This record gives sequence, structure tokens and C-alpha cells, in this order.
Amino acid sequence: MRAWENNVRKVVPYVPGEQPKDRKVIKLNTNENPYPPSPAVTEALRRMTAEPLRKYPDPTAGRLTEAIAAEHGLRPEQVFPGVGSDDVLAMAFLTFFNSGKPILFPDITYSFYDVWAELFAIPYERQPLNGRFEIVKEDYRKENGGVVFPNPNAPTGVELPLADVEEIIRSNRDVIVIVDEAYIDFGGTSAVGLLEKYDNLLVVRTFSKSRSMAGMRIGYALGNEDVIRCLNNVKFSFNSYTMNEAAICLGVAAAEDHAYFEETRRKIIATRERAKQELAKLGFSFADSKANFLFVTHRTCPARELFAALRAEGIYVRYFDKPRIDNYLRITIGTDAEMEALYDFLRRYLR
Repeated sequence: MRAWENNVRKVVPYVPGEQPKDRKVIKLNTNENPYPPSPAVTEALRRMTAEPLRKYPDPTAGRLTEAIAAEHGLRPEQVFPGVGSDDVLAMAFLTFFNSGKPILFPDITYSFYDVWAELFAIPYERQPLNGRFEIVKEDYRKENGGVVFPNPNAPTGVELPLADVEEIIRSNRDVIVIVDEAYIDFGGTSAVGLLEKYDNLLVVRTFSKSRSMAGMRIGYALGNEDVIRCLNNVKFSFNSYTMNEAAICLGVAAAEDHAYFEETRRKIIATRERAKQELAKLGFSFADSKANFLFVTHRTCPARELFAALRAEGIYVRYFDKPRIDNYLRITIGTDAEMEALYDFLRRYLR
């Protein structure tokens, strides 16, 4: 080992879903929205000129925070914008999880949590989901340095009822509880309504899923004004200009087009519910997902084999070679046509 390598921070990085260069494939592996962004985003992009790009963007992303606040019935001071929810979550870990006590999150969940914990030297403990892949609220009553979990969970799609979410928040009033709502718009019940009641709650959202803007990298957190102020203090200590001018402009256009948001959200939910019926007929079982994906296992065909067969057919899904879930596939909900192609292949392959 070279001498300088002794001082390198060593972590096992997060492994993102594959982004194939062949655009002809059916891409159901990264939970992207199969529909384009709002026409208002296209129009805003058409009207943009290069002139604003010579200046630094607004460090507060003021127009965007105001649009997000209006959407949720909150004050702009309760909104923290960031470069995708990953940026927001990482900032929250850095800001709030410094007690030296272990933070708690599920054993089967978004696999970036332990990466950030390792990177920032935050001790952590994984709390096992039960046999139905549900979060066990009682496991979060122990002493800890903070709590974070997605709702609905990923990659399982299982939603924790709002009453149980509130119980976890109420049982941990001395630490920050982060509820990661990346998939909440596809049928779950949001914890945003609890913000006025609990000053230790931080709700994190993204434009990547229900707003069809994964390529623009827009995320945000909602919380008590003091919590948001703490996040901003950390952000402004090393990078004031995290969001670029284009993201701010297009994010505002997306946030203000509520009709299009509702239209595409409902289409995905309808397609997901039909997918549950079709995949059940083909011998798959799965939890009742409230996200834009299904986490499925087949009664006779191993997930690894099916993953490879689908990939050879040009249908990309996600396989996790991890304990407890190595016989499951996560299938993003695509368009009706994409899902029909999936069903057709499975009918031929599994007969």
C-alpha cells in the first residue's frame, strides 16, 4: 500500500441500478417514472436562456422553496431544498446524527443509509423487518442517536401505517426521526401532517419519482423551522450553491402543475394494481406495495435465474444478492405497454 492510501476514508459504496446505454430495452430497474415530466417543464425549458447561467444561482432556491411550501401548506422556512433526496438525506445525517449513539434503521431498506453512516463515522444498528417485511415499531423504542426509515419502505414497497409512524416519532422525542417519503405519492399516507405536532420530525421527498424528474436531481426536506435552520447552517458552511438555476426554474414548473402530477400518479397506481393481478396469476407472491414498484418472488423459478432471463430479453429489473431477499426481484411499474411486454415474456418463460 502506498503511504497516502493510509489516510483515505474507506467505505463500501452504494451500488446504483444499471443504466443501460441501449435505449431499446424495457427499463424497470431503477423506479423512474415511465411518463415524461409535466408539459409545463417542457415549456419552461423552452423559455430558458443562457443569460442567467453566468451568475451564481439563488443559494436558498427561494422560488422553489416557496412553490414546495405552497404545495404542502407550509411556510418557506420549513423547506430545505437539495440536489435530489440523496443530497438532502446525506446532509441530514451529517447535521443531526452526532450523539455517538447508534442510529436505527431497518435491515432491509434503502442501501444508502449504511453507506452514509460509514462515511460519516456514525454508529448504527439495523432493526429486522418481520416475516411480512414490515417495520416493527417496538424495535425503535430503545436508546438511540436518531431514526431513519422510508415509508413506503424500499425495496419492499410496504407502508407503515401513519399511527405507527407517529408512535416511533413520539417514542424518540430527544432525537431526529427522518421519514423518507420518496414513494409516498403512489398511495401512502404522508407524515407531513405531523410536522406541527413534533419538532423532531424531518420528512424527505423527491421529484425523481412522481414528478418524472430523476435527471434533474431535485429533493427537499420538510420540518420545523429550527430543524431546517440547522440543515442550512451545515449546508452553507461548505457549499452555498447546491442547486443550479435550471433545476430551480424547472422544479417550480413541475411543482405548480398539480393536474399533470395527479394524472400520471393515478396512471401508475392503476397499472401497479393490474400488475399485482397479472403477476399473481403467473405464480408470483409479494407484499401489498404502495410504491411505484413490486417486490416479487416466484414459487418455482429462482430470482437470479429469472433476472438473467429477463435481462437477455432486454427487460431490466433489479436483483439484490443480499440475505433474506436474494430470491426476490424489484420490478418498477412502467407504462401499460411495457408491463404487457413483461407479462408476455413471463407467460412464455414460466409455462
